[in-house]
Amino acid sequence: MTPTFFTNINGLLLVLAVYLTGGLLCLISGPRARLAHPLGAATAAIASALGFIATLPALSAVAPQHVALSWPAAGVDLALTLDPLAAFFLLPIFLLTFCGALYAIDYLHFPDRSWRAGLHWFFYNSLGASMTVVVLAANGLVFLLAWEIMSLSSFFLVTHDYQEEKVRQAGWLYLVATHIGAAFLFFLFFAASRAAGSLDFASFTALRTLPADSALLLFFAALIGFGAKAGLFPMHVWLPDAHPAAPSHVSALMSGVMIKTALYGLLRMLTFLPPIPGWIGIAVAILGIIGALFGIAMAATQTDIKRSLAYSTVENIGIIFLGFGLWLFCLATGHEAAAFLALIGALLHIWNHSLFKGLLFLGAGSLVHATGSRELSAMGGLLRRMPLTGSLLFFGGAAISALPPLNGFISEWLLYLSLFKAGQDTLAGTAVLFMLLAILLALVSGLVMLVMTRLLGVALQGEPRSQAAATAHESSAVLLIAAMLIPAGLCLLVGIAPQLPLQLINGPLIAMLLPNFAAADTTLLPPFGPAWSFTMLVALALLAIIVTVRTVRRRAAGRIGTWGCGYLKPDTRMAYTAGSYSQFAQDTVFCSCITPTAASTRSAALFPPAAQFRQERLDPVLTRWFLPLFRKLAEQAYAFRRLQAGQLSIYVLYIFTTTILLLGWSIMAP
Repeated sequence: MTPTFFTNINGLLLVLAVYLTGGLLCLISGPRARLAHPLGAATAAIASALGFIATLPALSAVAPQHVALSWPAAGVDLALTLDPLAAFFLLPIFLLTFCGALYAIDYLHFPDRSWRAGLHWFFYNSLGASMTVVVLAANGLVFLLAWEIMSLSSFFLVTHDYQEEKVRQAGWLYLVATHIGAAFLFFLFFAASRAAGSLDFASFTALRTLPADSALLLFFAALIGFGAKAGLFPMHVWLPDAHPAAPSHVSALMSGVMIKTALYGLLRMLTFLPPIPGWIGIAVAILGIIGALFGIAMAATQTDIKRSLAYSTVENIGIIFLGFGLWLFCLATGHEAAAFLALIGALLHIWNHSLFKGLLFLGAGSLVHATGSRELSAMGGLLRRMPLTGSLLFFGGAAISALPPLNGFISEWLLYLSLFKAGQDTLAGTAVLFMLLAILLALVSGLVMLVMTRLLGVALQGEPRSQAAATAHESSAVLLIAAMLIPAGLCLLVGIAPQLPLQLINGPLIAMLLPNFAAADTTLLPPFGPAWSFTMLVALALLAIIVTVRTVRRRAAGRIGTWGCGYLKPDTRMAYTAGSYSQFAQDTVFCSCITPTAASTRSAALFPPAAQFRQERLDPVLTRWFLPLFRKLAEQAYAFRRLQAGQLSIYVLYIFTTTILLLGWSIMAP
């Protein structure tokens, strides 16, 4: 029996202490990488395991648990609260932090005398601790402080390979984007504290009496501030560069759970605000489906496997916001059944995305580790050489494609049901909108299949496209495989027995102050009972038998080369590339702003040199919207350079003038 100390918020205080102690010990270990590397991984894994044990009972807790450390002289109240909503987000944080720590033990290699091991594990443990405090924070000041530590520690993890120019550029883009979002969060919390009289979340209940225009201002500040961190379109521009630049276990952690802290912040803020008008929900749903379409379309054009997975994260965040928007609309218009299905589908998709996206990033990292490249054109034929990793990647690809009996199918099915239910219950014009959203969600699902068959087919099937791919072999590291087996097993468990996570989600629903959304409303869900589990197990067994029989027959028949259309020596240039696989979709489905820009050089000389063909797959939102805007702002800011005269007397005059103005404002203010 687990001691009571480890199953409440005191256990999470111990978790924070282990995170911070491990990080500091790694930092002071200096250049002793042989000490810092296992020490950092062990403390991160131990803290995460303890955190998971302490958090799980809180999902069904009736009353929240509080702890506060007051400093009256400074006016600081370090308050933490553990309730079912916080526990819902903490569980995937601890799970993926644990898997990432296991994975990194064999994935990362440091020189014997290197500071990088200590620095890496200091920031990794800091990221785990800061994400935990963000979710537990019961005070706006604590939240913002932990948010800033989370942003800075993840920045240093992204720039782990800072010697590369692209990595530094990705890190700076991420740092700028996250602090622009943080500026909106500072405005949000200080405006909320001004209205509530305190930065404590307990006092934020006063915000429910705000007038409509003030409440909408706070909502949009939260949407922009948290949406920038979550990767919501069109504020996603940092994500496709940062995730590929980071080490793979960090990519899994950032994509799987770090961006979900922004979703937590948005949901927590919604519990304080008055009811949101229905048109806001429609706008959020439309923004979500646009982001899902854009993200998966961009994922289909990328040749970098991790960059493609990063754009897939933009797609899944769009799906989650589609569910949030549908929930807000149906809640405002009184369609509680559709609202229940939409919210529970979105919440379950948060968990599901953490599992299969963590698995995919860890699996992609193993391929990159084996081939030395993130380019799909440098892979191929890896399933025969890395059967365990390849099989787990197929597992993750099936889960993200919403194929039964895996977890992605359950949450997306619930979202479809919510769209159909909303279409049945609303007026004709609005019903058409929901049917259109259902069609667009189906289009997103089809494009996900395209992206996954493209990634896995080009990387794992066919013949090796490089010497590194031809000599690649399965990792002998048990921890590397174990780190991928954990999320893979949970993907299967949720798909076969969805009643288990659905029962756990009941606590967060009640914590969000939803009227009449108690256990009785689970009757609205499909019959995910023993019959469903038995059917899925039978289907899984039949699939395993079919795959086994086909594999045995192919091995008995021997290996026969693919017919080369009469060519005596076919090579890899005759196979589909990552670009050609999705060429038809680029030409017929995607708009011109998404398709890659091509440049070729040909010579008409008698003895021409080799022709060159190059494609650039740039983000149109970044290159056409944000970069021109920032250049314009930089030009305007440059006009004020004369204010920085470099003379001490001028700076003293600035300080004196500012002090006088502030004193005058404080005297004149009511």
